[in-house]
Amino acid sequence: MKKTRYSREITVFHGQSLPERGTIAGYAAIIDGLQLPMPLPHTLSLISKKTRRYEKDGWQVFTPRHQPEDSLYKQLIFAMKYEGINLLFFKCLFTELGSKDVKELVQIEPTGQYSRKIWFLYEWLMEKPLDLPDLGIKNYVPLIDDKIQYAIEGQRSPRHRIINNLPGIPGFCPLIFKTPKLEAYIHSNLSDKKDSYLSTIRKDVLQRASAFLLLKDSRASYTIEGENPGNTRARRWGKAIGQAGSKPLSNAELVRLQQLIIENSRFTDMGFRKEGGFVGEHDRSTGEPIPDHISAKWQDVEPLTGSLIGTGELLENTEFDAVLTAAEIAFGLVFIHPFADGNGRLHRYIIHHILAKMNFARQGFIFPVSASILDHIDVYRMVLESYSHPLLEFIKWKHTAKNNVEVLNDTIDYYRYFDATKQAEFLYDCVQDTIENIIPNEVNYLNSFDGMKVYLENTYEMPDKTVAMLIRFLEQNNGQLSKRARTKEFKALTEEEVRDIENKYQEIFLEK
Repeated sequence: MKKTRYSREITVFHGQSLPERGTIAGYAAIIDGLQLPMPLPHTLSLISKKTRRYEKDGWQVFTPRHQPEDSLYKQLIFAMKYEGINLLFFKCLFTELGSKDVKELVQIEPTGQYSRKIWFLYEWLMEKPLDLPDLGIKNYVPLIDDKIQYAIEGQRSPRHRIINNLPGIPGFCPLIFKTPKLEAYIHSNLSDKKDSYLSTIRKDVLQRASAFLLLKDSRASYTIEGENPGNTRARRWGKAIGQAGSKPLSNAELVRLQQLIIENSRFTDMGFRKEGGFVGEHDRSTGEPIPDHISAKWQDVEPLTGSLIGTGELLENTEFDAVLTAAEIAFGLVFIHPFADGNGRLHRYIIHHILAKMNFARQGFIFPVSASILDHIDVYRMVLESYSHPLLEFIKWKHTAKNNVEVLNDTIDYYRYFDATKQAEFLYDCVQDTIENIIPNEVNYLNSFDGMKVYLENTYEMPDKTVAMLIRFLEQNNGQLSKRARTKEFKALTEEEVRDIENKYQEIFLEK
């Protein structure tokens, strides 16, 4: 193994200003020293000359006593101990080193917990064994430190004496770091709070709210994509959302769902892509692609989606948190971008599917998370770009005659092993917003509508259609009946009656 210098004292790292002058350590030091082709982790480590440990601007700052020896093995130990497991890093590292160098690393401390972790990760990620005998020691150590990252209970690997608690399979395994925000959400039991609230609502109101929210979510999912679907199209997709969780996901099921989304397929190649894909613009003068996101190579799409589904099935049968599972699988699909069109709506469908499958969402009641995503569309785009933009530097591509992109290097691992922490935090924000605002607002509206309807029926003996039209006109004009409506649709009402109706609307709808 060639000698490489990893530790160096700096004030700027890859264009980022450091909290203070210090020495890089752990993943940052190894990625920099070996020039590994991967985006930097969201949190990096720095050894200070001071005796104060703190976190700032994406840096963990450690005291001088934490300084690791400047060798690959000691830097790896530091990284695993303080920065968790980064699967993309280890895949890049093992590809760079080869099996001979990895075997040397493992044999430095053959029974040490970190050597065992490196050994297990090599065989798990590379899917080939090292020429080493099985260990005969008794104790097992978990691969993922669950104080740092979210893990499953896992299974024992007798060969390495490791508990494999990775929340995924080799073909697809994003990881999520424990953060104060995620821990607060998980321990707040939002699903129980939602169920308690729904149990207080009359059954007929709940059924009507569910129908309205289903259509609202369907429309929102199209609006996020810049489309304005007609009622028929929105209701058709809403019906599909309403069945989320009832059928198992598969590659064939994803193709079927895409066919429901795309009403007119004359201009869209249906099914999994057979060419490159990107999200972005085209140069106005040349037509060349200007990507914000480059999709997985079309040759990788089916194995990636198959593995993504496999990880989803694994997590659905564990105690892994439902919202974290939905974040990993749903955002994984939109990053892969397996179709020419319909990826965003499928991505949000998968959120519904997993929340229903893992009993977070109440069966038969739509959980309109797309509506919350639409309300926070700028944050949503930033969360997507936090994955896509750093990756552009590492994807080699050329534009094609059709002004598409053709990816030239091997990129499959970028879509398998990403940090889904920001995506999980965003999705939990939307789940909380849905529970605390969107669902109650819809229920409150229906209760107010019913109150206004009873008043109009009893006072003016209006039929249902007229009541619905009158309330709609009042809504559109902030509680006032327009001059046109007074002289046309509701010319039978006197000025005094109009003022009475407007006052009642104000009392029921606007003063609560």
